[in-house]
Amino acid sequence: MAVGHHQSRPAAERPLPPQSDSAHPPSPQAGLLGVLALPEFRKLWLGQVFSQLADKFYIVLMVFLIAQYWVTATPPADGALAEAADAFNLKIDTRAQVITLLATGIYIANTIPAMVLGLVAGVWADRWRKREVMVASNGIRAGLALLIPFCLLDGPLWLGLSWGYWGLLLITFLESVLTQFFAPAEQAAIPMLVPAPQLLAANSLYQATSMGATIVGFALGDPVLRLLQRLLATLGIRDGEFVLLPICYGLAALFIAAIRIQETPQPSRGQTVWSEIGDGLQVLRERATVRNAMLQLVLLYSLLAALYVLAISLASAIHQLGPTQFGTLLAMSGVGLALGAVAVAQVGHGFSRRRLASAGLGTIAWSLVLLGQFRGNLALTLTLCAVLGVGAALLAIPAQTTVQEDTPEAMRGKVFGLQNNLINIALSLPLVLAGTVVSRYGLLPVLWALALLALAAALLERPWNRC
Repeated sequence: MAVGHHQSRPAAERPLPPQSDSAHPPSPQAGLLGVLALPEFRKLWLGQVFSQLADKFYIVLMVFLIAQYWVTATPPADGALAEAADAFNLKIDTRAQVITLLATGIYIANTIPAMVLGLVAGVWADRWRKREVMVASNGIRAGLALLIPFCLLDGPLWLGLSWGYWGLLLITFLESVLTQFFAPAEQAAIPMLVPAPQLLAANSLYQATSMGATIVGFALGDPVLRLLQRLLATLGIRDGEFVLLPICYGLAALFIAAIRIQETPQPSRGQTVWSEIGDGLQVLRERATVRNAMLQLVLLYSLLAALYVLAISLASAIHQLGPTQFGTLLAMSGVGLALGAVAVAQVGHGFSRRRLASAGLGTIAWSLVLLGQFRGNLALTLTLCAVLGVGAALLAIPAQTTVQEDTPEAMRGKVFGLQNNLINIALSLPLVLAGTVVSRYGLLPVLWALALLALAAALLERPWNRC
């Protein structure tokens, strides 16, 4: 499959100074080093690093605050929390179970905007300048993070819970709303700052950074918060854990604000938001490459979401881990994805997108089958989780690059908003269904069914055909 045709770019939307001349071949410095040598993209990447870390630190901080301030040693026997637990047939007999239930409220408040606002946010990301959208998003999120300490003040109880917990739910909801504007603007800005021959490497770096931020943010979030708390306490400053989020979001805003790019926002032409959403859907109907790449991404994230649930059963079968250590398996898949992203950045341009996608899907299918066969073996399970992550990188990065290249520039925000909507739904539904299906049919049949789905998708790519 061809890498994609070059589309002319209006002079007003090119980064200043121009980073490449389409009449000349790309810089001989290829791969990750080559794309990081682009100064304007490097600023966007640094903004992404701090923004992604802040998103992960945010969730960790919420759980930290819930455990520190709102969960007592004795679980409540009545009130809203007990009623919610009864409604979902959940137990809150222990402190850990209460923390989990309250944290679930945070997750829901964070997920709702991701599932319903992507399309609308994508339209406005096209109407407004991308840099201003990203700077405003991070700046306002930094401001919202500064409000978090006020939620710890004494106040009335609402439905049996402190007003501060409800305040955290509201702040979390607003933070997620702003993230929905940031994401399509960021993805649409990448092809504006990177020449087409280097887009594959840029998306590889994007995926590796996202996965690295997930691993670092969740693994080191709690120790970093406690370290800040103790370090600033020695200087006479209380509640030092609250400075982390404003710093990260603030640095993201500063790096992105430094990007030199002139962009003319697209006028609305009197269209309603819904008609512009229809224009974005029209792109999928008319451009098979964009449609197929987006379907691949939705399938991939559905498989990964199912793995999040299956990892608990896989970890339970390993004597050295147990069900509570399922995060170790997810971390290994993240390591594999990051390594695969680096490999795609360095050598992926030498292979067709179709064959990379087929190789990725085949690798995922093979890994899922062997995970079922070797369940209980720690070393092999960890290795196969890493291999599955490599397969995910082989599929995700070329697919994302195809969406960027083959989507008209004026439609990128809308298409990426739709993509984010679909991916968030793909991440959510398997989380609800996988556990029930495993309980009814067992782990092995579910792994085989997922492997068959991945294999069928690989064969649909017909990699044996010449591209």
